[in-house]
Amino acid sequence: MPTVFSANRSSILVDGEAVEGLQSLAFRVVTEREDIRAIGSNERVDVIFGLRTVQGEMVIRSASFKLDTLLQNRAKFQLVSSLKRTEGNEETRTLSFDDCFVEGKSFQLDAHGSGVTTYAFTATRVREE
Repeated sequence: MPTVFSANRSSILVDGEAVEGLQSLAFRVVTEREDIRAIGSNERVDVIFGLRTVQGEMVIRSASFKLDTLLQNRAKFQLVSSLKRTEGNEETRTLSFDDCFVEGKSFQLDAHGSGVTTYAFTATRVREE
């Protein structure tokens, strides 16, 4: 049976402060790579891996003044996410994003809802505990 984490029960902390109005958190780990080509062939013979970074986005209902300040000041922060199950035992998984920077933001307001701000961030690494 898969472990299903609930957005309603999970929480996000930025430098130890809870992020209010979080709608979603998405991230991906990106690793640079370069193919080593075989001489006289169109196939690769090996791969060289380089820099590994984390790219992510947080969608916040309305806005986060904390994240706005971090973007304005180009300040480093730590993001910690505590993922909790929907029901049953209190199993959790903690994701820690180290050396984060807010790289940009976008705002959206539609006629049938409230405003949401998407904050793009990068991190040096993500650790799962």
